[in-house]
Amino acid sequence: MSDGHPNASPKLHNAAWPGVVGKGGEGNDPPIELETMLDLTAAAEVDGIKFDGVDLFLFAPHVDIDAGDDDLKALADNVRSRGLVIGSVVAPVWPPTGGGPANDPGEGREKFLTQVRKGCRIAERLRELGVRPYGVVRIDSACSPADWAADPETSQKHIAETFKQAAAIARDHGERLAAEGEICWGGMHSWKTMVDLLERVGEPDTVGFQADMAHTLLYTLGENAPGDRILPMDFSWDDTATLDAALKTLTDALRPWTIDFHVAQNDATVFGSGSHDHTGRHCLPNDPNGKLDIPHHAAFWLRDGQGELTRKFEHICWDGCMFPNSVMMQPQTWNDILAKMVAVRDHHGWN
Repeated sequence: MSDGHPNASPKLHNAAWPGVVGKGGEGNDPPIELETMLDLTAAAEVDGIKFDGVDLFLFAPHVDIDAGDDDLKALADNVRSRGLVIGSVVAPVWPPTGGGPANDPGEGREKFLTQVRKGCRIAERLRELGVRPYGVVRIDSACSPADWAADPETSQKHIAETFKQAAAIARDHGERLAAEGEICWGGMHSWKTMVDLLERVGEPDTVGFQADMAHTLLYTLGENAPGDRILPMDFSWDDTATLDAALKTLTDALRPWTIDFHVAQNDATVFGSGSHDHTGRHCLPNDPNGKLDIPHHAAFWLRDGQGELTRKFEHICWDGCMFPNSVMMQPQTWNDILAKMVAVRDHHGWN
């Protein structure tokens, strides 16, 4: 808290994975080391307020999914030394990172569950080390909408069963799983298929939804699922009332399942780089093409249908993937991001 900023909760986190996602490979910027991402996060400050922590991607070169105990102790010390904690972590469940598609009931499922098990082990150990007071383990279906669409009913059934088995693993480690709502993941590419999947899993205490403001905006446009579009085809972005009504429909359906929340900006287009393709374009918070009034639209996730605070999230995280390294290495970038996070907490936080 500070003058003019009365709220201390939820805690404010930065995501470290923009230093890795979309990086590397021919024509792309190289990864930004975790140490550098931690330094940039810790240095940001707005009106005396700093980031409280970071959310992490459990994949090299940031955090090796097979990291040993000594490695995790060193990670905890590195984060703590900067006055930060760790919140949610991302299990690398995709085939290029050692996992497998959740809609494959054979080898794909086994590889997927192996990565979930490893991710939950790390998450649990970081809690034991005292550096991770809250957070979830993030997953997705690790299959494309095209593969899913070849047999939607069977795909949905297999993904739900994979997630059920993943839930049992998470419970063994005292963890919860958040399925990321993003149009590039089969069975999760539409708000309706996302709700259907969560209902099929039927484990609300263990498996929930991770809402990212940039990705979920594309749900209203029916990207990858035209039949589930909420906004009219002739929609104008100047029509804020229609946009708010669409977001109300969306969030009323998904808010009850939401256990992890990303503040983000989007210009209503898709973008991808590296192996992470055709997903919601993350914009800088003050991008003139951004379609979201971030503090205003965050309310649809942080407040219930009657406008009351849900207080469901101990922390919220900024997510902004695939910015050029030249942008990410500027301290002002992170001050601008933190300022928007503070504004969200000013409007929708508590003590």
